[in-house]
Amino acid sequence: MTPRSTGLLCALTAVTIFSVQDGISKHLGTAYPPIFVTMIRYWAFAGFALILASRSTAGLKGAVAANRLRLQIARGVLLAVQIAISITAFSQVGLAASHSIFAATPLVVACLSVPLLGEKVGWRRWTAIGIGFVGILLIVNPLHATFDYKIVIPVVATLMFALYSVMTRLASRTDTPDTAFFYTGVAGAAAITFIGPFYWANITFGDWFWMLVLCVTGMTGHYLLIRAFGLLDAVVVQPMSYIQTVLVCLIGVFIFGEVMTANVIAGCAIVIAAGIFTIWREARLGRTPPPIDPPGTP
Repeated sequence: MTPRSTGLLCALTAVTIFSVQDGISKHLGTAYPPIFVTMIRYWAFAGFALILASRSTAGLKGAVAANRLRLQIARGVLLAVQIAISITAFSQVGLAASHSIFAATPLVVACLSVPLLGEKVGWRRWTAIGIGFVGILLIVNPLHATFDYKIVIPVVATLMFALYSVMTRLASRTDTPDTAFFYTGVAGAAAITFIGPFYWANITFGDWFWMLVLCVTGMTGHYLLIRAFGLLDAVVVQPMSYIQTVLVCLIGVFIFGEVMTANVIAGCAIVIAAGIFTIWREARLGRTPPPIDPPGTP
């Protein structure tokens, strides 16, 4: 296989694994406190980050040496909180609706990049952003007589992940990807460990198995995604997260019995189209973003 084919295969396998991971997260997040589930995930994630840092070119010492330490810690803590909120969204709102809203992340990133990164957004991307937010309104459906305010949970998770993505772009100006990945895992694990033990729950033997699978899939998915980013440009890999959106929606419908209404399907399609155009347009302008995981995947 050519390096490009290998990279594409790694990326496709990674998003498939992450889709399964989200399904397991919904199962566990429904039965146990999402903060507790997030803490266990982050313990495994932090161990994986330490192993990768120690095997990197600069070694563990080089990964720890951040030029913007506060920014790296802040983004790591922010992502840990975002993951806990995402798992809450999976259990309270559903996989399909949550990921349909998550698909708007590139649009929110484009909006935030103007005040926070000093980037310019032309009329084409502003048009795509506007159309994408129309899709979000279709999904949220605020005028419906039985409007569920729980839909705000995935909206908050999307905003938080978009801010994390912008912070990652900002950190990439001065720090290496090894440093960013190290603090994503270790800072997040440290933060969630301060809170998680207060939500400790007794897990059944069967669910400990699923918790183990959750941790293993997380590490495997990250390894494959790192391989993909090493073989392909980020602009090629990141749109594949929309494949995860489709797969997660299928898992939600066929395994958890969720219902995708016509407005959710239409809104999801609009958001995905607008997001792909935004990523493509940034690539045309030479703004290749740093490698960032899909929402909800540490």
